[in-house]
Amino acid sequence: MPLRRLTLAAVAALAPALFAAPAVAAPMPLPLPYEHGDHLTVTVTDSGSLDGTYELYCHPTGGTHPRAKKACAQLDEQTRWGKDTFAPVSPDAMCTMIYGGDQKARVTGTWAGRPVDAKFNRTNGCEIARWNRFSELLGDPRSTPKG
Repeated sequence: MPLRRLTLAAVAALAPALFAAPAVAAPMPLPLPYEHGDHLTVTVTDSGSLDGTYELYCHPTGGTHPRAKKACAQLDEQTRWGKDTFAPVSPDAMCTMIYGGDQKARVTGTWAGRPVDAKFNRTNGCEIARWNRFSELLGDPRSTPKG
């Protein structure tokens, strides 16, 4: 019996320490900027309007892209669960043979938790349509002609 009393006394003595809240709780560290958001590096050439390399952050919005807010909104509208937002044109696609210009772009980074490494051009009707779906991200070559 003395051992049982000793055990009960020890548990009773430790109970307040086990359930007591600490006097001062340590604050949670702040997340680093853009730590959990989407990040893309966009390089556009020969467009005449948005040429250069830009960083785009979404969720929260930021970076050096001149249309960051609109580009993030456009990407959000196109994002579907289980689909690659930046998927290339299917090799089996029947495309009109319309040349849209010398514009080229490359987008790398992470979007919706997936790695991105996409190339864009305007060499046929399908590629032009794909570029136009990303007009806020890549620029609209129709809006500012070269020259």
